[in-house]
Amino acid sequence: MLDFADDIDSQITQLQVQPPLLSGKLVRMVGLTLEAKGIIAPLGAHCRVENIDMGTYVDAEVVGFNDDVLYLMPFSEPTGIGPGARVWVISRHAKASLGEAMLGRVVDGLGEPIDGRGPIAYSEQLGLEGLAINPMERGPINKILDTGIKAINTCLTLGQGQRIGLVAGSGVGKSVLLGMLTRNTAADVVVIGLIGERGREVQEFIQHTLGDKGLAKSVVVAAPANVSPVLRLKATYLTHLVAEYFRDRGKNVLMLCDSLTRVAHAQREIGLAIGEPPTAKGYPPSVFAMLPRLIERSGVGRHGHGSITAMYTVLAESDDRADPIVDIARASLDGQVLLSRTLADAAHYPAIDLSGSISRVMSNLVNSDVLKAANHFRRLWSLYQQNEDLIQVGAYEAGTNPDLDHAIRLRPGMEAILRQASDESVPLEQSQKLIMQLVAQVKP
Repeated sequence: MLDFADDIDSQITQLQVQPPLLSGKLVRMVGLTLEAKGIIAPLGAHCRVENIDMGTYVDAEVVGFNDDVLYLMPFSEPTGIGPGARVWVISRHAKASLGEAMLGRVVDGLGEPIDGRGPIAYSEQLGLEGLAINPMERGPINKILDTGIKAINTCLTLGQGQRIGLVAGSGVGKSVLLGMLTRNTAADVVVIGLIGERGREVQEFIQHTLGDKGLAKSVVVAAPANVSPVLRLKATYLTHLVAEYFRDRGKNVLMLCDSLTRVAHAQREIGLAIGEPPTAKGYPPSVFAMLPRLIERSGVGRHGHGSITAMYTVLAESDDRADPIVDIARASLDGQVLLSRTLADAAHYPAIDLSGSISRVMSNLVNSDVLKAANHFRRLWSLYQQNEDLIQVGAYEAGTNPDLDHAIRLRPGMEAILRQASDESVPLEQSQKLIMQLVAQVKP
């Protein structure tokens, strides 16, 4: 005989009651900042604002609060939003969907595919803002990363799990160098964040830089300059989260973020909109807190299992090397590759300025002979660059400086190592052999 009371009780326990949707109303809008009352939500919460006239909705994120007023930043143009519009909390925590199926796909800052190839079969959800690994749990950087670029392999040797900045002004070959690194660097997975750049560059990068073969092992997160600053930041966090996802599965990941400066610009727009005080170059304090926290999410994984080699492009606006974003990147990263406009104007590509470039882990990666040869090479190249004007006008007399004499004699060979076509790839061993042979020509 069936016991209906027990059966009903068991059914009730299995019911999942959805929490009620909390709602408030819109009371003010200044610029792109929406102000809502009658609703409580934490920072980062996903909200929805009703467009009364059109019967549609605008998604927004909580970016600040003041007493009982929430500051929201919309994901899209808030056209049609008016006073008194209802505001709902959709999700109290920023999350992102992830999975192996993301390989070969192009997504926006919300993880939605924009490549026209249909939905993505995600397998799990994680919090968007991850945490940096405990420094005592990180594995060491002890494996060389072969970039296929002679100048970097020889004088700026990089390691798996290193964080490096590509510092340059506009129009000096930053994107070309980034493309060379993408094609030539050996990695299990490549995660590319195109943040705040021109919209046309997204398709160009995929078609001309990655190609079908490169895209197959890549995940591209695109948030061009025309999208909301909130979406640009979300795309940045998603780029790092995707890289962490594959790293934690034992993969060696190459993560490219273009550019770190545009990320700072997005945070500046948000910070100033909610009333943060401007500091250096108008950047609010939150920018200088965010960037190191972001950078520390990359690196070698726990106990050496998996790694994220991160390369951030940093725009030196007006070729200002004292730019605050350049300064904070220099302090937080494990080295930098500085591109010179002077070299670029002379059609010297990649336009790497050795005097302003450094790899802070190189001494731990290469043997003493290679390190000695690299340092000697850098010294000779720097000596020639310092005296180039005197040499060109014939004011230098041979024999005055023996080291400079060597530099003049070896200049063609040094340029051959530092110059490289964009479609050329030179393995690490071959690069090191070239510099050893060149330096060996210097008589003791």
